[in-house]
Amino acid sequence: MRILSMDVGDRRIGMAVSDALGWTAQGIATLERQGDKQDFEKLTKLLEYHKPDRIVIGLPKNMNGTTGSQSQKVQEFGEKLKKLTNAEVIYWDERLTTVEAHKAMISADVSRKKRKHKVDQIAAILILQSYLDFINRKQV
Repeated sequence: MRILSMDVGDRRIGMAVSDALGWTAQGIATLERQGDKQDFEKLTKLLEYHKPDRIVIGLPKNMNGTTGSQSQKVQEFGEKLKKLTNAEVIYWDERLTTVEAHKAMISADVSRKKRKHKVDQIAAILILQSYLDFINRKQV
């Protein structure tokens, strides 16, 4: 089963995909947002190429578990995405993934400029790996 994940922001969408066995997540792209029409045209091409069975979208939650306006934007994005694909769309708690992504890149001595363009993709990897670990624990 191929699973694709997205870290959807106002400026960028970070993306990652699982290996065919569903054990590991690899980053595939960071899409610079240009507007729904252009964004969904690019996403359609990526979906056709990777053919995911499931799409995991990071859902930004507050530390107390509540959702806010950014969560609503992400869910609206997810509803539009559902119209483009037969893949199941799942929302996954993404709290602190961006912070973790920044910490990982800082510890790897990645420059601030490069971090800006990779942080969303790294966050998508963390979201997907968290989801994969969860479903693989359930199957054992």
